[in-house]
Amino acid sequence: MSLSAAYARDLLAALPARVADPLTAAEFAGLARRFGFVFNPDHRALLTAGLPVGGRWPDWRDGDPDQLAERLAAPVDGVLFDVQENGFWLAAWGDRPSRTAFALSVARRMLEQTPRLVPVYGHRYTPALPETDLPVFSVMQTDVVVYGDTLPAYLQREFDLPPGGLPGSAKQVPFWSDLT
Repeated sequence: MSLSAAYARDLLAALPARVADPLTAAEFAGLARRFGFVFNPDHRALLTAGLPVGGRWPDWRDGDPDQLAERLAAPVDGVLFDVQENGFWLAAWGDRPSRTAFALSVARRMLEQTPRLVPVYGHRYTPALPETDLPVFSVMQTDVVVYGDTLPAYLQREFDLPPGGLPGSAKQVPFWSDLT
């Protein structure tokens, strides 16, 4: 069940953030061209109702494109850091190459096949998949925690808002759910 426009407006009204005008279809298209992803339906519904700005919110309208690109790259960059510096390796990737440079190359190829994570707030991310009811992850390198089974559940938890739905279980997201 996707996030309704009315519920998205209610969530935004309850947030302790300034809310700017919603993103337009042209702005969504421009972001897709510039950064190579499409917001999942619930994230798009939220940003279609209004754009939270300031503090740790990504500024999808007026933000520095280089900073937005860095935030989009941060989850994968964090995993690669752990591969290089902390010996991180998933068994599903096969045997870890003995040379770190080769291990990074394999990990990079494997990570290209994972769903892209899009920042919601700070280091909280949701997948750029064409599905509703996707989880929001807290991501710090390979320390990944489900911070909300859905975007509304995440916003309720992060900002101590009254619950608005039934508790559920987070959908599985390839690779990222394996780290939780």
